[in-house]
Amino acid sequence: MGMTMTQKILADHAGLDSVVAGQLIEAKLDMVLGNDVTSPVAINEMNKFGKTTVFDKTRISLVMDHFTPNKDIQSAENCKQVREFAKKNDILHYYDVGNMGIEHALLPEQGIVTCGDCIIGADSHTCTYGALGAFSTGVGSTDMAAGMITGKAWFKVPSAIKVVITGKKAPYISGKDVILHLIGEIGVDGALYKSLEFTGDGIKELSMDDRLCISNMAIECGAKNGIFPVDEITKAYVEGRSLREYKVYEADSDAEYDSVVEIDLSTLKPTVACPHLPENTKTVDELDKIEIDQVVIGSCTNGRMEDMRTAAEILKGKKVAKGVRCIVIPATQAIYLQCIKEGIAEIFVEAGAIVSTPTCGPCLGGHMGILASGERAVSTSNRNFVGRMGHTKSEIYLASPAVAAASAVKGYIADPRDCKED
Repeated sequence: MGMTMTQKILADHAGLDSVVAGQLIEAKLDMVLGNDVTSPVAINEMNKFGKTTVFDKTRISLVMDHFTPNKDIQSAENCKQVREFAKKNDILHYYDVGNMGIEHALLPEQGIVTCGDCIIGADSHTCTYGALGAFSTGVGSTDMAAGMITGKAWFKVPSAIKVVITGKKAPYISGKDVILHLIGEIGVDGALYKSLEFTGDGIKELSMDDRLCISNMAIECGAKNGIFPVDEITKAYVEGRSLREYKVYEADSDAEYDSVVEIDLSTLKPTVACPHLPENTKTVDELDKIEIDQVVIGSCTNGRMEDMRTAAEILKGKKVAKGVRCIVIPATQAIYLQCIKEGIAEIFVEAGAIVSTPTCGPCLGGHMGILASGERAVSTSNRNFVGRMGHTKSEIYLASPAVAAASAVKGYIADPRDCKED
């Protein structure tokens, strides 16, 4: 019996010829990731173990991105603890104010993760790196601590769902619409502890930014990971960027899948996840001008350069609607700088939006855009649970940058095609 892409990567990193779904293995890690929320917990666990050193200072990434610049004393203390740990262990990939970015945008951008890697991160959206043809998954801080010490992690080999993508995207359809459509189809537990393996002729229609967005939200339907095959688009992205040699894995033709889901890109419409679950999806034409108070364009899901350009295209020459707060957060310093160079930051400011330094802030109700009781937000982030972005009586609608920008202009959840025609 053949193996899926994920199974091949895990077998190789476990030193085995083959693995099967459900098998318990110990695999070597190419990268261990933590942020300013989860790393302090992992460091404390290391101290409990009586361990003070890491297995490889070049294979650990510590990114201060959730509450930075520090919003309060506790977040400052957390970052200080990680900063001192990184200095003591001479961690190569430590990122703080001035050179940081949102972790799941920063690591691919900087070539720190690459094709064929086996990666764990103490953040559930570590599954983002499957866009590069890597196995990457979120773990708890205790597993992060063990990974930093040993360079290894235990896994139960996941079974897989094949997602066959066909067709071509219409204007203003992006990876966010693809993944929201998929989650709406199979539900938030539709891929529980399974690998989402994307394939099909339509993949060539998806940019790397699209793929990073799709893989990022694999966890929102319960998946252990989401993974794309390595094609010419992938290679063009990693070559000249990757800090290490990469390896390409391909699923066997007789690989076994629990089920197959087909998505025709040409049939997709701008899609929105309504409160309070990512599976509660509707297309924008099914929503009746739901008025909003805030728009957030950013996060590890949609804060990349294509997202910024799409939002700017819609906002150019327009104004954010009266009574709406529009917050734009480029995901990394490099993206922020490119927004300035291309005049995109100017478009945002002239439209009445604010442009923030890179941060996860509002996505998890941390800072830079907390919602009050009764307020509604359109956000390009990945979760819309009760209280996710603030008050438990607030509401979050997840959408693409195009829908978010159009909604900022209209003052209600809007179709970007209608906004562009104005």
